[in-house]
Amino acid sequence: MDHALRRDRALALVRELELDALLVTHLPNVRYLTGFSGSRGELVLGSRGVVLLIDGRYTEQASREAADLERRTTLEDQVEPAIELAARLGPRMGFERGALSFGVWERMRAVAGEDLELVPTDGIIETLREVKDDEERALIAAAQECADSAFDEVVLGGGLREAMTERDLALALEIAMRAAGADAPGFGSIVAFGRNAAEPHHHPAGRALGRGDLVKMDFGAEVCGYRSDMTRTVAFGEPGNRARELYGVVAAAQAAGVEAVADGAVASDVDAAARRVIADAGLGEAFSHSVGHGVGLEIHESPIMRASCRTVLRAGAVVTVEPGVYLPGVAGLRIEDMVEVTPEGHRVVPRTGKELIVL
Repeated sequence: MDHALRRDRALALVRELELDALLVTHLPNVRYLTGFSGSRGELVLGSRGVVLLIDGRYTEQASREAADLERRTTLEDQVEPAIELAARLGPRMGFERGALSFGVWERMRAVAGEDLELVPTDGIIETLREVKDDEERALIAAAQECADSAFDEVVLGGGLREAMTERDLALALEIAMRAAGADAPGFGSIVAFGRNAAEPHHHPAGRALGRGDLVKMDFGAEVCGYRSDMTRTVAFGEPGNRARELYGVVAAAQAAGVEAVADGAVASDVDAAARRVIADAGLGEAFSHSVGHGVGLEIHESPIMRASCRTVLRAGAVVTVEPGVYLPGVAGLRIEDMVEVTPEGHRVVPRTGKELIVL
């Protein structure tokens, strides 16, 4: 990946804000700009110098992953060396407001003194990350193929059985994704049976699978740091008429949301397209979350596809479309795809079908 080009683009935004340097502390942003994937590292990004700060655990790793950068290994807290480096680049340093605790900010301010102005910034690197390059999209597709393969093996291959628990199914999906080539699960899998599926982000527990249950599975894989995200809801045994009706509403809403994804579309309009279908069915209050989000180095990243988001989608972005209906004490279901924005419109990334499957 061309990390130098990414840094050049980031520096252009830093200069637009009349900053001399930007301290990048959000680890996905550090990885995006450098390739470094360790759990601790800060990047000082300035027109007159770029330095990656690491601790001794990552000296060798950084020499491989960020070989084109100046790297400094520090033994102590990295706030002081980061501030000292930034001060040499000029009097105004930006920092990522959302990536620092109040305690770290207090230490930064104490070290900076009166000679270095600390300027909070929001979303500089995240904005760049919204549009994926060819390599990023290929890794997202590879992660999705791991999830599709797991669905084929576990769900379509007869892996659901009466009395198995939500935890059992979540583990089976994660093992199958790793067997298909995933480095790790993309996030903590959501598996919910029957009434538990009324919780949008239910944590898999000991609830046993029974005939007539709807089974909601929200899962994904990670390949080289990039994630996939897919939700499918199937029926274990013949579902009732109400369950079929609800599935039809959510499927229609999901199709409307996917159809609204296009180069130049506004994120809030995608949300509205899906939400309108559910509201027209008298279930508006049962759709309690945004329609989707960006996916990449993080499972939830910009843009967040909610009613208030005015972000304009651009070709190369990868977003989810995931409407759902949740009826406490009854059931819940969700259908989710990652959707790539293309110059011609969009492309659905998962190959797994979305018709109601009865097992």
